[in-house]
Amino acid sequence: MNRQVSKALIMMLVFCFIFSTASFASAVSLNEAVQGYKDVPKDHYASKEIAVLSQRGILQGAEDGTFKPDEEVTRGVTALWLSRALKLGKPASLKGFVDVPETSEYASAINVLAEKKIVQGDQGKFSPDASLTREQMASLLVRAFQLKDNGINVWFKDEAAMGDSHFQDIIRLKQFFLTNQVEFMPKNKVTRAQLALFLYRAIMIGELETGQIPIEDFFRKSDVGSAQVSPNGVTYALLKSENNQNEIFVYTLGEDISKAVRITNSKDRSIEDFVWYDNNTIVYMTSSGGDEDYHIHSIQKDGTKDIDLTPYPKVKADILELYTKKPDYILFTMNKRSSTASDVYEMNILTGESKMIAENPGNITQWVTDLYGEVRMAMATEGTDTKMLYRRFESDPFETFMTIPFGDTFIPVMFSFDQSQLYALSNIGRDKLALVAYQFNTKSIVETIYENPDADITNIVVSFKKKAILAVEYETDKIYYHYMDDEFEKLNQEIAALVPGQQFRIVGNPLPDTKVFFRTYSDKSPGAYYYYNRKTKVMDKYADPQPWIKEEQMADMKPISYPSRDGRTIHGYLTMPKKVGTTNLPVVVLPHGGPWARDSWGYDPEVQLLANRGYAVLQVNFRGSTGYGKSFMNAGNKQWGRAMQDDITDGVQWLIKQGIADKERIAIYGASYGGYAALAGATYTPELYAAAVDYMGPSSMFTFLDSMPDYWEPDRQVMYERVGHPEKDKAMMEASSPLMNVDRIQAPIFFAQGLNDPRVNKKESDQMVMALRNRGIDSHYMVKNDEGHGFHKFSNKIDFYNALLKFLAIHLNNK
Repeated sequence: MNRQVSKALIMMLVFCFIFSTASFASAVSLNEAVQGYKDVPKDHYASKEIAVLSQRGILQGAEDGTFKPDEEVTRGVTALWLSRALKLGKPASLKGFVDVPETSEYASAINVLAEKKIVQGDQGKFSPDASLTREQMASLLVRAFQLKDNGINVWFKDEAAMGDSHFQDIIRLKQFFLTNQVEFMPKNKVTRAQLALFLYRAIMIGELETGQIPIEDFFRKSDVGSAQVSPNGVTYALLKSENNQNEIFVYTLGEDISKAVRITNSKDRSIEDFVWYDNNTIVYMTSSGGDEDYHIHSIQKDGTKDIDLTPYPKVKADILELYTKKPDYILFTMNKRSSTASDVYEMNILTGESKMIAENPGNITQWVTDLYGEVRMAMATEGTDTKMLYRRFESDPFETFMTIPFGDTFIPVMFSFDQSQLYALSNIGRDKLALVAYQFNTKSIVETIYENPDADITNIVVSFKKKAILAVEYETDKIYYHYMDDEFEKLNQEIAALVPGQQFRIVGNPLPDTKVFFRTYSDKSPGAYYYYNRKTKVMDKYADPQPWIKEEQMADMKPISYPSRDGRTIHGYLTMPKKVGTTNLPVVVLPHGGPWARDSWGYDPEVQLLANRGYAVLQVNFRGSTGYGKSFMNAGNKQWGRAMQDDITDGVQWLIKQGIADKERIAIYGASYGGYAALAGATYTPELYAAAVDYMGPSSMFTFLDSMPDYWEPDRQVMYERVGHPEKDKAMMEASSPLMNVDRIQAPIFFAQGLNDPRVNKKESDQMVMALRNRGIDSHYMVKNDEGHGFHKFSNKIDFYNALLKFLAIHLNNK
């Protein structure tokens, strides 16, 4: 989309601003180069492009010092410029076309391009003096720069006028943002200035400025992703990308990691995660095309007995408990019997034999096992309330022991070691989630183990050897621990002293006798894996997951806070680009998904990519986000596009008042709920944003709720309370649906969507794109047929981020 600009002349004027920060523009004054052509004034729409390409020796003017920018360019001149741009050298022969003599100034260029199958003739003739049409130019550029389909759906008003042989090539030009026009005018002749403009943009694809890091470096797979050690500490397994698929590799302690051997061969399904079951067996999860219908597999460490344990189409399976009283058995949940309800099964992981052991009556959303792998608890929805169910023995029926009203939270964490109590995170009777002990005999919370006044408790660290809780985790600006065990606290202090400025997490056993396995991380580093020897006090690096990421090149992520318009304190993070100053910057506002989630401090490749390209990045934990207590989260109920969006808007205004943001160069981009927030920002505060990016976000609150996946059905009433009721809250939901207020949108919007998305149906993007196009407003729309809720394949990620950066550069960086 081009901010409702569709006329060709105006488009050309707009295009003159694109790529104004190109690094290959030398220190020689561009004005001097332009003034070298008497007929190219400084304010000409292609003056910069003509100047830069002339400096590179690609273009040339006439002997009289003119460029003749408005003169129709010939096929011969086009071939000459293209061959220079591609640095193709000399052809094998100069006799490819009967109407191009060997003495022609175009002979070498035309023939070498023909040998590369970039140009074509007709019945042995090339017609070098013929004018070039716009559709012919499209085909030449696509062949020359090998522009492949990147999944972006584009639209022209004059598609009927395009020749069949050129149609897909014209589409490619728009897919790669070489044109943003709504009308392409395919039969029109191309002028010399226009060709210079398009050639410049094609050359710029893949060009990096000084200090810019390739997109691939931020998103390529690590050679030691998800590294895990077997229970006996002898064998290591890790996920590694091969042929754009995650595969499991194993190797033995003491061997070089480069000798790791692949044991899986995932042709049609992607490996999502894995875990060691015992010293010989690995259990792993797969999905297909992002559909989230997970399958459970088992495999031996030598690659034998690779079994799909749940080989059922359109069925979602999840591991519930790895360790039961039966050797070689696990517990898992599966919605095979009913798409809306997951039952519990036990299964032999060596044979795949399974049977149902607990049937879901239809409203159970979570099953809970005790320390011995027996299903002892369940959480069920009843309207908007949550029923907590318990049974003392597996042969007993479940009985309700507590009802949690909507707005309160009670999350089972684990049974106590004597099985008499349940440790849970609860905000019943308080604002923040606290770690509590619930006594089954008395049916009451008997102890508050730890409560933090500023943040919810998020996790606990447990030692099964000590049969004790070692620490409680909570998160404010960063993750912190409240220690409950002196030995564990001392261990963490020793490690912290060895990795100053880094956060870290212990992997596996939190208190091993000798070697502690842990991973570091920070805002500027994905971290590394280490071993710490508790006896010798020596730390050894195990592996760098992404050694190509250099901390000194990354930007600082700073915790920030500001007041909302109604007096709440809103927390978030601001990442500033390096070496471009701290004021009047282009900004990308990046609201998180969920929305019942939060942004956290740490290394984020997407944030770092944007900062590396010169953008300040604002992340806001708006009301409705988790971690800040019950009151803050519930303040987001039925506030989509309203107070939740106001919190984001207030953050942008805060940046403007601080002098950090250039108010003319602000974009909003998000995924899932963040995509909705991007649409809402463009809809309800159209004056605030120069551009928006909706990555798989809902566009209508009605169709979003109508198309929820079946397994969300038990929580439908809860969703009505959180989002809105289609009948009771109809007016509010209409007002908060960008689709129904599309006439308010002014900024260009880029859409991206996975075909197989089970959470946000593709219809959400389709209907928004069509609504804009019906108003005559174009929108680039990337669809990936092999993805679901988010792009996970490396090639798809690269396509998306290339398009994202190009879109932002056009509409933000170079206004």
